[in-house]
Amino acid sequence: MHFNPYGGVAAQIAVDLVNAAPAAPETLSALLRRHDYKPLHAVTKQETAALNDWAARLRGVFELVDPQARVELLNELLAVTAARPYISQHDERDPHLHFSDERADVVSRVTAYTAAGLAHAFCEDSGRIRACAREGCHTVFVDTSRNARRRFCSTRCANRVHVADHRLRAAAAL
Repeated sequence: MHFNPYGGVAAQIAVDLVNAAPAAPETLSALLRRHDYKPLHAVTKQETAALNDWAARLRGVFELVDPQARVELLNELLAVTAARPYISQHDERDPHLHFSDERADVVSRVTAYTAAGLAHAFCEDSGRIRACAREGCHTVFVDTSRNARRRFCSTRCANRVHVADHRLRAAAAL
């Protein structure tokens, strides 16, 4: 799958927010920096609480099975952000889309960015926004594999499920 670079990073930040929640302020600051998303300052405790709440809302996009419910949730998240897309040029970067004023607070910027990124990924191929299929694993991901058949968040989870299935079949054969 070929993601628009903006949507892809935004969707990946959404994934990382959901998987990190509840996160500490320094964890969220590091998460944003890792994606070259520069907060204007270190994330505060109040911003951390808001971003952790946002991550809990984003989780539904990955876990809901009904496509219509996912559309409704994404539309709700987009409406909450009141995004006003515009083209920006800053920090010697090429022109790119912003969904919130670049001088806005970090919560407004991250919520608009991640809602738009997930909406973009969903519209490209809704089946690629997933939660790990291993029972008990709560990790979410966006499947960027070529064939869109990824079911697990990692090789480790896939191996656990396949080994367990193999052992069940072997025990049943006895």
